[in-house]
Amino acid sequence: MSVSERLIDYARLMRWHRPIGILLLAWPTLWALWFAGLGHPAGYIFFVFMLGVVLMRSAGCVINDYADRDFDPHVARTRDRPIAAGRVSPRAALVLFVVLCLIAFGLVLTLNAMTIALSFGGAFLAATYPFLKRYTHLPQFYLGLAFGWSIPMAFAAQTGAVPWLAWILFAANVCWSVAYDTAYAMVDREDDIKVGVKSTAILFGRFDRLLVFFFHLLTLFFLAWAGSRAGLGLRYYAGLAAALGFALYQQWLMRERSRDGCFRAFLNNNWFGAAVFAGLMLHYN
Repeated sequence: MSVSERLIDYARLMRWHRPIGILLLAWPTLWALWFAGLGHPAGYIFFVFMLGVVLMRSAGCVINDYADRDFDPHVARTRDRPIAAGRVSPRAALVLFVVLCLIAFGLVLTLNAMTIALSFGGAFLAATYPFLKRYTHLPQFYLGLAFGWSIPMAFAAQTGAVPWLAWILFAANVCWSVAYDTAYAMVDREDDIKVGVKSTAILFGRFDRLLVFFFHLLTLFFLAWAGSRAGLGLRYYAGLAAALGFALYQQWLMRERSRDGCFRAFLNNNWFGAAVFAGLMLHYN
């Protein structure tokens, strides 16, 4: 295998060819930075967190594929992933995971002590999330914790404190993660049942679409609460209204519960997150 082929496999292992995961991690991080910085976060903190998003999402994909190396060959959508297909060894994947985490931690070390302390919680959540699908039908909730941990870190970095507002946004992100990752899990539900992987898509059963929408509504409730506490105006709530429109569109995409429809609904959450951020941008500008 040539060097270029190996680099391509590593890039695919980190999902650089599918940036949706980076975007879904970036939006709540941007929400937090804009709330904490009153629309004008410090430039260096913005740089650290955006680079951290790419690094930690990449690390999360690597450890996820390492954890799922015995399951992925039996799932249609994942059997060609580099570890499952034998193009990257599990040992090499672990080394890559450690290197990515160390680079991210090096960036965090340039921030304040509270942010550094919080980063250990984030690293623990990222490393342990992929293993939960063996033991519980609720890994989507845990994903929300892992993807949302950048929120208290962003407030700590920007303000030196983690106020209630940060935890309200954190709750919003947990609910949003359950909504979009349930749609994602609906794509693989039949394969997951066969191999014994658990998810909210399996737990929710015939109420899956209803509960996806319920968690979208909870997300918007917490975001509206955060906006109220921060004294945001109508432009912000217009962004939330646009996000509601995307949530409704996703229900239409999932109406037949087809693999393609559910996957398109999952991808559409990028626009949900973008709409919320657009409302924040409009308010502060």
